[in-house]
Amino acid sequence: MKYMLLMQFSQAGADFPSITDWTPEEIRAHIGFMHETNAKLAAAGELVDAQGLAMPDTARIVRSGPAGEPLVTEGPFAETKEFLAGWWIVDVESAERAVAVAAGCSAAPGPGGAPLNMPIEVREVMSAPPTEEA
Repeated sequence: MKYMLLMQFSQAGADFPSITDWTPEEIRAHIGFMHETNAKLAAAGELVDAQGLAMPDTARIVRSGPAGEPLVTEGPFAETKEFLAGWWIVDVESAERAVAVAAGCSAAPGPGGAPLNMPIEVREVMSAPPTEEA
């Protein structure tokens, strides 16, 4: 079963400073934790993909225009209080294992090495629409 684990950042729920205010050592520890987590998942055969995302001020919102041309809204989004920080796609045996992986990811270290306890949304990746059995 494949699951997408979405690391959400909410300024409202964060009791730590923005990563732009962390020390270089704190950033290295955080990124090192992510690399170690990904290596463990890969060694267990559970990692499909994992990526961190750039800060939201680099984001663009794209919609299709009347003739199909891209209509782009440029950032930065100064009012953004919540954003997607990164994701993992894991292929695990059960929903319980996906939840356990998400809990481990949530404990990534932040300032002073304290766990961030970031919210991780767990969603099953659907391979096909559900079928009705008669």
